[in-house]
Amino acid sequence: MSGLTRGRRTLFGIELDPLTMDQTVARCLEAVRDGRQLEIGVVNAAKLVTMRRDERLARAVSGCDLVLADGQAVVWAGRVLKAPLPERVAGIDLFLRLLAEAETAGMSVYFLGARQEVLEEMLRRVAARFPGLKVAGHRNGYFDDAEQEAIAESIAHSGAQMLFLGMTSPKKEIFTAAYGERTGARVVHGVGGSFDILAGVTRRAPASWQRHGLEWLYRALQEPRRLGRRYLTTNAAFLLMTARERFRLAPSTAPANRSH
Repeated sequence: MSGLTRGRRTLFGIELDPLTMDQTVARCLEAVRDGRQLEIGVVNAAKLVTMRRDERLARAVSGCDLVLADGQAVVWAGRVLKAPLPERVAGIDLFLRLLAEAETAGMSVYFLGARQEVLEEMLRRVAARFPGLKVAGHRNGYFDDAEQEAIAESIAHSGAQMLFLGMTSPKKEIFTAAYGERTGARVVHGVGGSFDILAGVTRRAPASWQRHGLEWLYRALQEPRRLGRRYLTTNAAFLLMTARERFRLAPSTAPANRSH
């Protein structure tokens, strides 16, 4: 189902929040100041395709307090399917905005994710970029499911007000759904591969590629063997999903039956 629902936009059966980046940042800061928890979910074309066959991931994303369009293709699909979204709110851009705001406001953060060496390099670069940022704690993203509860408790004990999860889907969404509240963090944001980008391990697409929705191609060109086939498959599936939904929503043009 696509359309409008209680101020949200329903796209492929998933409710998204039609917020700009500035509005999203304001919501996050309000949550910290008011002592409310805000779990953030982001979706791109690949994730929406995966959510159709992964019910656990779909439930985890749908359970978030805010669900945002991380991919430009999602914004375009919203326009085509009459469920307009104001702009793309990229997870990494939101991540950087929140780090800057946290530094200014004296809010503490916790980083969970990536390999240990990547995490350490990211921490070094973040400290140089945001020297006044309060880092309550950090941990790499390699742990068993049995360790999740203890990790959530450790985050809670750190007193972190914002938690950033540098892990892949569906691991970050499942952790958030199961233990996000337990962490005590007021803002919980899954940032995917952003730790790798901040650490300089992977490069982000230039702004012009981002505007044209070609970040996936830029990444595929960096890792063609690992990502090329996956991106082509998911993008084709997303285009097909959108076309089918557009056809389903199109008003019938067949003439009405008339009684004689």
